[in-house]
Amino acid sequence: MSTQTISQSSIWGGGNSPFKISYGKLMMWVFLLSDAFTFSSLLTAYGAIRYSFSSTDTFIEEVTPAKLEADGIPVSDGRIHFTFADNLIEKYTPEAASHAAHGVEAHADHTDYFVQKMGETGIFSETHWPSPDLVFNHFPGFGIFDFHGMHLPLIFVSLMTLILILSSVTMVLAVEAGQRADKAAVSKWMFWTIIGGFMFLSCQAWEWTQFIGAGSRMYVNPYGPPTFAALFFGVTGFHGFHVFSGVVLNVIIYINNLKGTYEKRGHYEMVEKVGLYWHFVDLVWVFVFTFFYLI
Repeated sequence: MSTQTISQSSIWGGGNSPFKISYGKLMMWVFLLSDAFTFSSLLTAYGAIRYSFSSTDTFIEEVTPAKLEADGIPVSDGRIHFTFADNLIEKYTPEAASHAAHGVEAHADHTDYFVQKMGETGIFSETHWPSPDLVFNHFPGFGIFDFHGMHLPLIFVSLMTLILILSSVTMVLAVEAGQRADKAAVSKWMFWTIIGGFMFLSCQAWEWTQFIGAGSRMYVNPYGPPTFAALFFGVTGFHGFHVFSGVVLNVIIYINNLKGTYEKRGHYEMVEKVGLYWHFVDLVWVFVFTFFYLI
């Protein structure tokens, strides 16, 4: 029996990685790859369940546009077509618009009248998947502007998407500043990234509040099949948890940078590693936005 001697020089004993990447970055990529499989599975499941139900357009064809228009529901080119910024409360319940202005009363009107009206006409039904532009069509006035009852389809979630994308831009600038060993610039751009993360989470909390306020739960959904609500809470909640985790990591990096931790180490690789995670979270949201709000 012959033996083979392996030269120690042929085995990586540490030091410079054969992948031209640090161990920390390599492990971050491994984690992101595994997380990508998780989100892919969730979105694939959503797509399969989504298309196991008929669409609102199919429902319109079955009941005929003329019947819906007789019920006061405008239909154009086979789709329900409310005028942008149209006041739906005034359209269906003018007596309600005279006493509601902002806040709780306005939300109650949206829930009690618009959602109820859509349910009565069969547009919101457990038999078919709801149209996102009818579900996510509200926008907060913050006690300053009067948006109550207005049909503003997907405007708020588009704002959420813009905020997250801009936070990704500020993260790029933070990483670039770290490569230049510019401590002050790293702190500045990390701060704005953190602000963007908190803004996104606040927007998501408001959207969940509206969805729950309309009566949606994991097991019940006034807009359509209960599965729609369960998947909405599950997937957007899982992504929201990732955003929250990213904000926590960003805060830690921000504090460490203020203390001069990375300046003492002589490199800002931790900023790059957290940046990879933050970009991943942003990229995943693009797919969540596409699946839940556009399809």
